[in-house]
Amino acid sequence: MTIKAVFFDLGGVIVRTEFQAPRQQLADRLGMDYDDLNKLIFESDTSNRASIGEISSEEHWAFVIQRLKRPVSELAVIREEFFAGDIVDRTLLEYIRSLRGKYKTGIISNAWGDLRDFIVREKFDDAFDRIIISAEVGAMKPEAKIYQIALEQFGVSPREAVFLDDFYVNIAGCEKVGMKGIHFKDPEIALQQLKELL
Repeated sequence: MTIKAVFFDLGGVIVRTEFQAPRQQLADRLGMDYDDLNKLIFESDTSNRASIGEISSEEHWAFVIQRLKRPVSELAVIREEFFAGDIVDRTLLEYIRSLRGKYKTGIISNAWGDLRDFIVREKFDDAFDRIIISAEVGAMKPEAKIYQIALEQFGVSPREAVFLDDFYVNIAGCEKVGMKGIHFKDPEIALQQLKELL
């Protein structure tokens, strides 16, 4: 069946941590292991709750600053340093824009409620027909529900959709509902695999 919709993950695909040094320097300054800092930000209970909209991203960050035993006045600097090594892949976004018209394009992201503001601020909301954020729909990848919501919003069947994600578990999740999946490990290889499907 012909592909009609192309979905992309955000973190690890469109936005990637290309430079680990700023995050490592922050971890060192806080007297923490790099992986432990990552887990606190992305895998803690409050992160998971913020990712399904049970609490706000601000409430999650309040928990983080409390766990770090730092004053609230340092929060903005800590957030900035934590994400300082991230890049927005503008080349990939230009390719996604080139698909518009021929295909519907979307994001499916496990993220907190402030992600949409980030996308608008970074000026790439125009590359997508729809943006499906776990915090807004109350479901996270790899649950079937979030993929089904995306498909319904686009009015396409699972066989008419392909999804790119950097976590294999999320690819397995989309394939369970009948979508095609591409495991995004290297941008050039993943895009070549996508072009072969379209």
